[in-house]
Amino acid sequence: MESSPKTPDSKGAASATKSLMDNLLGLLRIKIKRGVNLAVRDVRTSDPYCVVKMGKKQKLKTRVIKKDINPEWNEELTLSVSDPTLPVKLTVYDHDTFSMDDKMGDAEFDIKPFVEALKMNLDGLPSGTVITRVLPCRTNCLAEESRVVWQDDKVVQDMILRLRNVECGEVELQLQWIELPGSKIL
Repeated sequence: MESSPKTPDSKGAASATKSLMDNLLGLLRIKIKRGVNLAVRDVRTSDPYCVVKMGKKQKLKTRVIKKDINPEWNEELTLSVSDPTLPVKLTVYDHDTFSMDDKMGDAEFDIKPFVEALKMNLDGLPSGTVITRVLPCRTNCLAEESRVVWQDDKVVQDMILRLRNVECGEVELQLQWIELPGSKIL
């Protein structure tokens, strides 16, 4: 019986991938819905886009919406989650062609209440059942109460984030979970 020779590099890469997959709880789909009353960074308007980060290695961004301080992105960005204690950081920028993009504020949010709801046995609950509520406070960027809801056999969380380090602006988004086969969330 023949076996193919393995180089140490391929074996190391395979074990690194395996350990990443072992720690992966699932995928967090973040639907960036829209921005509301964002700051003006050009003459009368801005060309906003959002950057979402989790941990040191994951960074995703939306498309640029030209000349609109109330942009409708309706874009879905997907992060892989291995540590639910890490906050998700969102930053809004104004796209500039000939200079550095201007920062239009930032926010961060905690996914722990969302992940805790995923661990509950929710089968049989009516669609629209509120599982938990997260109230705005000094330690989060919520503009109003955010509810984690059982909707159409899925856990979803809508939130409105008030941007920090800027004169005005909010971003509306929704969280959904994508379970992976063999994941350890439940």
